[in-house]
Amino acid sequence: MTTNCSHTDLGNHTAAARPASSEAAQPAPAQTLPTQSVSAETVSGQAVRGQIVPSQSVPAQAVSAQAVSARVDEAGVGGTGGPTGKATAAADDGERLARAGLSRVVEPGDLAALKAFEGLEAREIWELLQQRAPGTERWITRLAEAEPERDLERAAAAGARFVIPGDDEWPEQVEVLAEAGQLTRRAGVPFGLWVRGPANLRQVLTKSVAMVGARACSSYGEHVAAELSSGLSDNGITVVSGGAFGIDAAAHRGALAGAGVTVAVLACGVDVSYPKTNSALFSRIVEEGLVMSELPPGCSPTRLRFLSRNRLIAAATLGTVVIEAAVRSGALNSAGWAEQCGRAVLAVPGPITSRMSEGAHLLVRERNAVLVTNVADIVEAISPLGTRLTQYPHAPKNSTDDLHHDLRRTLDAVPLRNPAPATRIATTAGLDLETTHQCLETLADLTLIHKEDSGWRLTPTTPPPAPPSP
Repeated sequence: MTTNCSHTDLGNHTAAARPASSEAAQPAPAQTLPTQSVSAETVSGQAVRGQIVPSQSVPAQAVSAQAVSARVDEAGVGGTGGPTGKATAAADDGERLARAGLSRVVEPGDLAALKAFEGLEAREIWELLQQRAPGTERWITRLAEAEPERDLERAAAAGARFVIPGDDEWPEQVEVLAEAGQLTRRAGVPFGLWVRGPANLRQVLTKSVAMVGARACSSYGEHVAAELSSGLSDNGITVVSGGAFGIDAAAHRGALAGAGVTVAVLACGVDVSYPKTNSALFSRIVEEGLVMSELPPGCSPTRLRFLSRNRLIAAATLGTVVIEAAVRSGALNSAGWAEQCGRAVLAVPGPITSRMSEGAHLLVRERNAVLVTNVADIVEAISPLGTRLTQYPHAPKNSTDDLHHDLRRTLDAVPLRNPAPATRIATTAGLDLETTHQCLETLADLTLIHKEDSGWRLTPTTPPPAPPSP
């Protein structure tokens, strides 16, 4: 898994969607979940051209059949579609159960689902699947194993919770995904977010930065990721990453070493440690920060789920920092999502001899990423325009910087060790003798030079003249 998620197609924003991969469901009796207004034969609404027409009772087998089937056929051709991200009121148990069930049945970012269920609320989509309406066959294969009550109980047992639109913890910034288009055949707002840890999700993501990069990073990349993350953490900025090897792990550890919070966005369930060797790191994150996923408990990571996860990392944060990334990498996929979500894209430069830095350099050269080398650069990039501006570095001034031009020419002509007479200094400086005498006296008053019996030379504490610019 360390390299599979690096498969990207950053330029393919309109590619047709292919069916999402799904595991074979184990035979099990389907459970009928309680619904608010659905009987065995009727539903309270019908999807017609993307609209829900209330108060119409229609046979369950005919619910939205033509509309859903047509959308499945057209899935991936254009727009983002999909269920609305916002709840009309505070989330209730029925809404939570529906979204929990959909998070197991529908693959994250599935374009076919976005198109088929365009304009429908989550509960209405769940009712259609429960009724096994024509056109929903694609997702019914997972319906038998969808037990939202059990998933919620399993999450609670693991110290996790399911956050949905309408909850106080819901980070509204992720709803930008409804308008962000598609990338690598993934798109859309998640039905909900499974969260594990003590921090408040919305609050910690309000001021956050994503740190992404290569799994097989160099010692340079690992050091930079840890140092930048620690500095951001000390500045009250949450560090968000994917919990993987390399740059991700270094970023999380750096943030934990600082005074702030870190969030790990996973491509599996929040109760699954992947990679397993990062189990201790995940435990620390759960104690002090948050682990987050749109997949329900127990789900395993897949290649496409890593790509789907990247859109959440980009949308939830104010900017994405790329530290060491090959030209073909998951980190550039995250940067692509940041671009489409209108977030800042930042890149840390690396050695020009390193293939791991080619992707970061490409972002700066071809895609207008902001080159950053320290914490102040990152803070400026994610702050409101005109605030937290970075001061350009300047060399410290020395005692000769403000000297008049003739004084500088005379000082440059004064030898360091062997004293020289005024006539030789005048010749070397290209000045007349009278001007040279005046300059020598002034420089002596400034203790930059001193006079001996055989002539003038620099005082021991006088900095030597700077070499001429090439």
